[in-house]
Amino acid sequence: MRNIFLFILVLTVQQAFTQVTVYVDSVPPSTPDSAAIYIAGDFNGWNPGDNNFRLAKDSTGVYYITLKARDEGTKILYKFTRGSWATVEKGAAGEELDNRQFTYGNKDTLHLQILNWADMSGGGGGSSTADSNVHVMAPSFYIPQLNRHRRIWIYLPPDYHLTSKSYPVLYMQDGQNLFDEETSYAGEWQVDETLNKFYAAGKAVPIVIGIDNGGSLRIDELTPWVNPKYGGGDGKLYVKFIVETLKPYVDRHYRTLPSRESTAIMGSSLGGLISDYAAVDDQKVFGMAGIFSPSFWFSDSVWMFTRQHPATENTRFYLLCGGDESAEMVPDMLAMKDSLIAVGFHKGDIFTKVVPGGQHNEKLWREAFGQAWLWLSQEKATAVNDAALPQKKLKLYPNPVGSVLNVDFLPGRGKDSLEIFNANGEKVLSVENFKPGKLNVQHLATGLYLVKIITANAVYVSRLIKR
Repeated sequence: MRNIFLFILVLTVQQAFTQVTVYVDSVPPSTPDSAAIYIAGDFNGWNPGDNNFRLAKDSTGVYYITLKARDEGTKILYKFTRGSWATVEKGAAGEELDNRQFTYGNKDTLHLQILNWADMSGGGGGSSTADSNVHVMAPSFYIPQLNRHRRIWIYLPPDYHLTSKSYPVLYMQDGQNLFDEETSYAGEWQVDETLNKFYAAGKAVPIVIGIDNGGSLRIDELTPWVNPKYGGGDGKLYVKFIVETLKPYVDRHYRTLPSRESTAIMGSSLGGLISDYAAVDDQKVFGMAGIFSPSFWFSDSVWMFTRQHPATENTRFYLLCGGDESAEMVPDMLAMKDSLIAVGFHKGDIFTKVVPGGQHNEKLWREAFGQAWLWLSQEKATAVNDAALPQKKLKLYPNPVGSVLNVDFLPGRGKDSLEIFNANGEKVLSVENFKPGKLNVQHLATGLYLVKIITANAVYVSRLIKR
């Protein structure tokens, strides 16, 4: 009788768990014969080059991998890569693909095809989709805290070159995916298109700074703590880079509102984790945080960290996830709301939303971005003119100019200052105690500039063409 009971028990356990072998029957013709193919998903932290999830290759050229047994009914999300998100699979015409899905128990083998790669023919969509007010601020910006370099993007509001306004700033993770389909590895957020539509509708929009992730270093940089399986732990230094190096640079070179009330941080997945960390750790710097599909599962240290950092400022948090993400996603996100309230953040400053059927992908975050920014900013962080002073036309001649420019304005009752910004919005010249008269601009490169004079009584603005 005991043996029969054990047999039934073993059979029940065997039936509760199933495994699956995934076969990639065909890959794009451009795939090198020596290519390594990986499967990345919610089961391995979306690590695109995890050697534990590298596919084997049989004598006929078919790639395959057997995933570990899981409970029947467990759903996983995944994609294939060649070791990085820059080489993620794409559709036949280079279009973005939704995450693949599989539910354990339906079958024990999968036969799939990979149609295209992001870095090969058609993989980038063919051309840039970034609007004209987006550009690369720095192709290789130095990160002294981590001794490495990174591409930095900038979005400037459509009226940036037409006025002397100063703007709130939104710092965002995974810059590759924010503005341009061509550089994205899983589809872009359309941040520029969304904000340009807001501007056309009369809404205030921010300057956006997009920080490229470090590819294979992404997990390390976007996690403040070490996970025994996935590593990580450089997140504190990464946030120090934003706070101590990048933000001061942006505030010096662009017309920003540097206060915490006008400074936001946003990201998804691990980017959501690091954005939450930054907002809690650096409350004097960030007054708003957009936290999408946050990877709170990465380390239980996030809960102790939150308890050890009580609220000292009024900070707004927008937390969002999809209903069809991992089993831990929704309860973890709601638990973070409770944790933030428990340490003193105001309940009314914390927004949570679960999107029914939403998955862990750019589509979810793209569709959520606009409303998240509107809720976070509440148009309180609107772009403002310098000290609300009246704006007046600045007289510049000759214009176009060669080497010496005449600057004519009515001096104020104190010390007047001059600032010149290039076509990318970067400050290229600043002169304190400036008096009406001649200015040597021989060193300026050929192009279009905005010249601004700030006095105690008014702000004078005019465009300048340097020939």
